[in-house]
Amino acid sequence: MATTLGDLAALVGGTLVGGTTATTIAAAATLETAGDHDVTLVDATDKLHLLPRSRARAAIVPQGSGPLDRPTIEVADVHAAFAAVIVHFRPPRSAGHCGVSPQAIVAATARIGVDVAIHPLATIGADVEIGPGATIHPGVHLMAGCRIGAGSVIFPNAVLYENTVVGQRCIIHAGAVLGAYGFGYRVAGGAYALSAQLGWVELADDVEIGAGTTIDRGTYGPTVIGAGTKIDNLVMIAHNVRLGRHNMICSQVGVAGSTTTGDWVVMAGQVGVRDHVHIGDKAVLGARSGVSCDIEAGRTVLGEPAIDLRDRKLQLATITKLPEMRKELKSLAARLEGLERAHPASPAADAA
Repeated sequence: MATTLGDLAALVGGTLVGGTTATTIAAAATLETAGDHDVTLVDATDKLHLLPRSRARAAIVPQGSGPLDRPTIEVADVHAAFAAVIVHFRPPRSAGHCGVSPQAIVAATARIGVDVAIHPLATIGADVEIGPGATIHPGVHLMAGCRIGAGSVIFPNAVLYENTVVGQRCIIHAGAVLGAYGFGYRVAGGAYALSAQLGWVELADDVEIGAGTTIDRGTYGPTVIGAGTKIDNLVMIAHNVRLGRHNMICSQVGVAGSTTTGDWVVMAGQVGVRDHVHIGDKAVLGARSGVSCDIEAGRTVLGEPAIDLRDRKLQLATITKLPEMRKELKSLAARLEGLERAHPASPAADAA
C-alpha cells in the first residue's frame, strides 16, 4: 500500500522538511530494519545521530529537529504519529463480528449482552454474565458465576475460575488463569491439607492482564486488581493481594499473599514481594528487587534486599572498585610487614 510523504504528513498532522510531497513510501519500519523505500522514526532529538546508520528513505522526528540527511516529518508526538502510519500500512486484521458461534458451549443459564462475540470452542458456564460488546475468543473457559464487563476482550485459552469478576474494557491475554486456588496449606494428620479457598478474583475497569499470568483467588474474599492497572506476561499474583489503581507490573514479577499496594506503583521485571507488606503510592521497585518490608509512598528502591536507589548505586559503585581496593590492601599489608621487620618492637615496648 505505497503512499507519498505528503499523504503521510497530512495523515499525522506533521510538517514535511526536505524532500518532496510526491516521494513514495512503501512501508514503515524501525531504524535497524528499514529498507530504501521505508519511513522510520527517531523519537528524541538526542538520538538523531543514529539516523545516518539507517537505510530508510524518510523519518518521523520530533518538532524542531531541523533539516537532516533525508526528508523528515516533524511531529509533536513521534510514537503516536508512527503508530498511525503503521496502521495505515498494516491495518488491524478483524475476524468480524461472529455473534455466538454454534461451536461454542454456552450454558442455558448464561446471560449474554448485545453485540457479544463468542468464538468457537469457548465454554461459558452456568450463571455467567457477559456485558455488551465483549469478545470471548476460542478456547476460553468461563466457569460458573463469572461476570464479564462491557467491552472486555478475553483472548484464546484463558481460564477464569468460578465467580471471577471482570470490569469494563478489560483485556485478558492468551493463557492467563484467574481464580486458581491460592497456595495455602495447613498440616493435618501428618500431611498438608488445602486451606479454605472460598474467595474469587476481581478486576476493576480498564485492567490488562498479560499472557500466561496467574492471579489466585482470595481465601475468604477477593483478590483485587485496581482500575487501570496493567500487568505484563508471566506475572504471579497470590491470594488476597489487593493492587491499587494504575499500577504497572512488569514481566516475571511475583507478589506473595495478602500484599497491598497504593496507586501508580511500578514493579519492574523479576521483582519479588513477600507476603503481608504494603507498597505506598507511586513507589518504584527496580528490576529484580527483593522486597521484604513495607515501602513508603514515592520511594524508589533496588536490590536484594531492596534499599533506596541512591544507596544501592553507591553499593554497586563500591563493588566495582573491590579488585583495586584488594590490591591496595595487599600492598599496604606488605609495607607494614616490611616496617615491622625493619623496626622490631623492643622488649620494653612489649612489656608496656
